[in-house]
Amino acid sequence: MHSPHTQQQKQISGIVTDGTLPLSGVGISVKNQKNTAVTDFDGKFVIAVSTYDILIFTYIGYKTVEIPVAKHSMLNVKMQENTTTLQEVKINAGYYSVKESERTGSIVKITAKDIDKQPVTNILSAMQGRMAGVTITQTTGTPGGGFDVQIRGTNSLRADGNQPLYIIDGVPYASNSISNNNISSIIIPSANVSPLSSINPSDIESIEVLKDADATAIYGSRGANGVILINTKKGKEGKTRFTINTNTAVGNVTRYMNLMHTDQYLEMRKEAFANDGIVKYPAAAYDVNGTWDQSRYTDWQKELIGGTAQINDCQISINSGSAQTQFLLSGNYHNETTVFPGDYNYKRGGANFNLNHQSADNKFKINLSSSYSSQNNNLPATDFTREARSLSPNAPVLYDTSGNLNWENGTFNNPLRNLEAVYKANTANLIANTILSYQIIPELEIKTSIGFSDLRYDETRTSPSTIYNPSLGLGSESSSLFVNNSNRESWIIEPQLNWNKKIGNGKIELLAGATFQQQKTAQLVQEADGFASNSLIYDLASATYLYVFTNQQTQYNYQAFFGRENFNWKDRYIVNLTGRRDGSSRFGPGNQFANFGAIGAAWLFSKEPLLENKILSFGKLRASYGTTGNDQIGDYNFLDTYSSAGNNYQGTVGLQPNRLFNPNFGWETNKKMEIALDLGFIQDRIFLTTAY
Repeated sequence: MHSPHTQQQKQISGIVTDGTLPLSGVGISVKNQKNTAVTDFDGKFVIAVSTYDILIFTYIGYKTVEIPVAKHSMLNVKMQENTTTLQEVKINAGYYSVKESERTGSIVKITAKDIDKQPVTNILSAMQGRMAGVTITQTTGTPGGGFDVQIRGTNSLRADGNQPLYIIDGVPYASNSISNNNISSIIIPSANVSPLSSINPSDIESIEVLKDADATAIYGSRGANGVILINTKKGKEGKTRFTINTNTAVGNVTRYMNLMHTDQYLEMRKEAFANDGIVKYPAAAYDVNGTWDQSRYTDWQKELIGGTAQINDCQISINSGSAQTQFLLSGNYHNETTVFPGDYNYKRGGANFNLNHQSADNKFKINLSSSYSSQNNNLPATDFTREARSLSPNAPVLYDTSGNLNWENGTFNNPLRNLEAVYKANTANLIANTILSYQIIPELEIKTSIGFSDLRYDETRTSPSTIYNPSLGLGSESSSLFVNNSNRESWIIEPQLNWNKKIGNGKIELLAGATFQQQKTAQLVQEADGFASNSLIYDLASATYLYVFTNQQTQYNYQAFFGRENFNWKDRYIVNLTGRRDGSSRFGPGNQFANFGAIGAAWLFSKEPLLENKILSFGKLRASYGTTGNDQIGDYNFLDTYSSAGNNYQGTVGLQPNRLFNPNFGWETNKKMEIALDLGFIQDRIFLTTAY
C-alpha cells in the first residue's frame, strides 16, 4: 500500500472542454487533499500531484468527474452537462439574482450559447420561438426593420403601449421607433425602425425575460408588459485570449405567392369588364386592350424581390484578467445587402468594453460597461414587394434595347423608377454603465448603478423627378427631400442596499433601493421641395420651399423607491414580497405617484423526505399575484397642448390646439395572477413546466 504523501510529486496539465468549447473556471482538486487549481480562459490547468492521487473536476451545471492520475502527464477532460445541477445556476431577476430552483416568479433565460449559433442582425431574432408566452414577430425582412414583441399577449388598449421594458446592463433602453412615418414607412412598414438593431448580438452574454407579477412588480409602472434583461459579455480571469470570429450567410425570399399566369390573368380581367357590361376596353387598360403583348409572361416576384442578400460578420475580441481585475475589449462589423435590384446595403460597426475590479479583501467591487455602435442603412425608398404582386404578368420588359429604363411609349410605369429614390438612415448609439458596491459587513452590501445612453438618428428620403414617367415632362422643380434628425438621451442612478442573514433553518434577504431617471428627446422633421438640380437634392438651402412637420423637445422625469423581502425556510418553503412606489412626469396633478407590489410563494416538494426518490428529481409548486403599471402614453398628454399651425396670418404664424387638459389622466394598471408546477424526472432529463 502506497501513501500519496510518500510518492514523488509531479505536475500534470491538460484542457477541460464540454466536447467542443473550453470551460474556464472549472475547479480541480486532489481527493482528500487541499491541493486545488482552476482552469483558465482557454480551459487549461496545471496541478501538482502524485501517481496514486485522484483528480476531481467540478463545474456548475456539469457532472463531477473523477480521474486517477496513474501515469498521466497530460489530461484532456470532457465534462457533460448535469441538468439537475442547472437548477442551482443563478439567474438575473434585475435588482437581484436567484437560484433557478428557488425562484418564485416566471423567468426564462437564453445564453450566448444559443445566441452565437444564429447569424442574426437583431437580438430579438435570437429569441424567436425559444420562450413560452413570448411572441416575437418580425414586421419586415428589410434591414433595420423592427419587431412586434408581446409577453403573454396584449396588456394595453393602446396600440403603442404593449412594448416590454428593456434593460441593457442595468440601463433602461427605450425601444420605440424614432423614425418618422413620412420618411420610412414606404420601405419599412409602420416606420418601425428598431433601435435594438444597433446592439451587436455577439456581444450578448444572456437574455432573461421576466413575465409574471412576482418578477416584474419591482419595476412598478414600467413592468406591465414584461421586462427583458440584456447582459453583455464580461471579462474573465485567465491568460490573455485573442479571438476572431467571421461568418458569411446568404438570404433569399423563402416563399412566393402563387400568382396567375398571363392567360389566367387576362381571362379574369375580361370577365370583370364583361360583368360590368363593358365591351370596348378603356384606352388605359394596356394589359388587355392589345397595347401590351398578350402572350408575354413575367414572374415579377422573381424580378423585383428574387435577388440574393449577402451577409458578412466579423468580430474581434481581447479578454484577459487576474483574480482582482478582468477586462474585455471587442469590435464588430456587419454588412448586409438586400434582395432588391440595385446596389444597396446595411452596415453596422461598433465596440464593446468591460472592466471588472475588486479589492484584495473582496469588499469593494466596480464594473464598467460601455458599448458604441454606428449604423448606415442605404435602401431604395420603396419596398418592391407590393408592386411585385400587383403588376400585370404581361407588363413590358424593364429595359429597352439601349439599356435604359423602358417606359413603353409612356404606357408603362416601370417599377425600377423607384431605384432613383433613396432612403438613408444613420444611427450612432452609446450605452454606458458603472456599478459600484461595497461589503460593509458580511451581511450588508451597499451598491449604486449609474447609467447613460445616447441615441442619435438621422434619416432622409429623396423623391427626385426621375421617378416619374418622362412623358410627364417633369424636372427637378418637382423633386423633394424628407429629413428627420432625432436625438434621445437618458441617464439613470439607482442606489441600493442589500442585507441577507441565515437564522437557524431560515434565510432572509432584504433589498431597498431608489431610481432617479431622466430622458430627453428632440426631433426635427422637414420637407424640402423644388431644386435647381437633382444633384443638389440633399442641400436644404437649394430648395425652393421648406416645410417643418415636427420640431419638438420632450423631457420625461421618473423616480421610484422599491424593496424586496425574501424568506426561505429549509430551502423548501419560499415567500417573496416586492413593492415599488413610482412617480412619473407623464401624469396629471394628484396622479403622478402610484404603488405597485406582488407576493410570490414556492414549495419545493421534491425536497420533502417522503417524496425524495430517483424518478422525481425536481418538483416545485409556485404561485404569484400582484399589480404592475404602464406609463407608455407619451409625454405631456394630460396638458393643454398646442402646435404650430404652419399658416401665416398678417406676418404671424399661429398656434392650434392639439389636446385639452385632463387632470384625471392616470396610471394604467394590470393585475396578474399565476400558479405553476415545475417537474423534473430522471435527473431532470425530462422536465415539464405547466402554468396558468
